[in-house]
Order: sequence, then C-alpha cells, then structure tokens
Amino acid sequence: MYKINCWEFYGCGRQPGGGNVRELGTCPVAIEKKLDGIHGGTNAGRACWVVGGTLCNGKIQRTFLQKYDGCMECDFYRKVKEEESSDFMLSASLYMKLH
Repeated sequence: MYKINCWEFYGCGRQPGGGNVRELGTCPVAIEKKLDGIHGGTNAGRACWVVGGTLCNGKIQRTFLQKYDGCMECDFYRKVKEEESSDFMLSASLYMKLH
C-alpha cells in the first residue's frame, strides 16, 4: 500500500522539481536519505517533524526543537501516527538516526 509523503499531503511544492523550489528552495525532508523508508515514506517524507527547514504555516521552520511543539498539533503528524499505530517510531529515535 502506498503511503503519502508530507509534500503530497500539503502540496507545498518544495520536493525536487516542485513548483516552489525556485522561490523557497528544496525541502530538506524530500532529500533526507537517512530516514528513507521510515513509516513507509520516501526519504523523510513520513518523518518530517524531526527535520529542520520545513515549510509550516507558511514559514520556513529552523530546527527540530524550534518546531516540535507545533508538529504535535499537525494533521499530517497525527495521520502518520494513527496509520503506523504500534510501529510508529518515537521522535527521539528518528532524530538520533539523523545525527
């Protein structure tokens, strides 16, 4: 079963070849290979909450710690958490994979 990535869910256009790359840059989530396959996503597409530099609420977010609280309220985060259920990886584990 195909699982949707964050850039598809929100249509931000920051994935490679997306319509907003020129203006906003390529989203680090869409090219972060260390989290490829996590929760069935492409690159970090289903673990975006642990990657800095995402576009959230119309603003580029900086670091994981600066954006984390907002991510817990995010519809996409909740969707992934519900879909993955007992296989959902904790944010601390995902963050450690990045660093």
